[in-house]
Amino acid sequence: MHTADWQIGKRYGQFDADEAALLAEARFGAVARIADLAGREDADLVLVAGDVFDAQGVSDRTVLRLFQSMEAFRGPWVLIPGNHDAGLAESVWTRAHRLGAIPPHVHVCLRAEPLVLEALAVAILPAPLTQRHTYSDCTAWFDDAATPPGLSRIGIAHGSVQGILAPEIDSTNSIAAGRASSARLDYLALGDWHGTRQIDPRTWYSGTPETDRFRNNDSGQALVVEIAHAGAPPQVRPAATGKYRWRMLERELRVAGDLDGLAREFEVLGPDDVVALAVRGQIDLAGRLALDRALATARARAHSLIADLDALRLLPTAEDIQALHAEGYLGDVIDALRAEERDGDAERARDGLALLAALLDEIGAPAGAAR
Repeated sequence: MHTADWQIGKRYGQFDADEAALLAEARFGAVARIADLAGREDADLVLVAGDVFDAQGVSDRTVLRLFQSMEAFRGPWVLIPGNHDAGLAESVWTRAHRLGAIPPHVHVCLRAEPLVLEALAVAILPAPLTQRHTYSDCTAWFDDAATPPGLSRIGIAHGSVQGILAPEIDSTNSIAAGRASSARLDYLALGDWHGTRQIDPRTWYSGTPETDRFRNNDSGQALVVEIAHAGAPPQVRPAATGKYRWRMLERELRVAGDLDGLAREFEVLGPDDVVALAVRGQIDLAGRLALDRALATARARAHSLIADLDALRLLPTAEDIQALHAEGYLGDVIDALRAEERDGDAERARDGLALLAALLDEIGAPAGAAR
């Protein structure tokens, strides 16, 4: 099995504390599912292609929990450091060794040298990152690496294949395109790209096993790789490992039916949905109140819903304005905002009217009810 980018200890700053804690916890769950899947698939070994940890400074408890999450699979695990958890002279890996956290069947490759697993007839060629950013190809040594004859040659690395990914991704930790061919590899397991992606018949990114961003890139998976014998082409198939579904919704509101359609989309959300919603277009006050209620209901259904309404223009109708009634101070504020909407900063006045309408609605004085 091939996996990478576990990012254990990842923080989710864009979410509130409770939501972030559950998303971080899910990463341990993904590792446990990988271990369970490896057992059910009768895997010979599991390759973890870097960024096991999200940062060097994760707690000792996090380090210990990570290796405990791997317990269900007792076969060999092969791990390398990535850019987030580089194999520095003093690193999360040296700390894991001091803690006695790493079991004997887990191989952490901190040096660029072959790891021969005779019982499996496999030679692993690791390319661990020893600093966060490198400007030379850490897989270059694969080409000349000697391994016992008859063994499958499997490379494992963390970085960006040149000429394949976006130029801004290619700047550091580069990997030459065609490395699997030049190094006579049966398979090259890569990490760094958080989605599942095939580079060539023998080279794959597995992606992160637990989705962590709003991109449609086939994340939340591990790869089951079958190699019949040395030199045989690998058979690769994805296996789902993620818990949360990250969804990005972009919707435009123009007529009342658009809001009804968005509300129906909210009805299918569940506790494993993480949603980023961007709404543009225009809406009246009554519609904005209905949208706010629908968003509140959707947030109760989903694990998390982040709504960006900056591009949604509020256009109160004459009926909306007329329906806003309140006495005393609030009445004076409404009158002032109506005047500003006519003669001053119309957009700011509309925002203020929307806030007041929401306040009156919340305290039980719907638009149109006299106070």
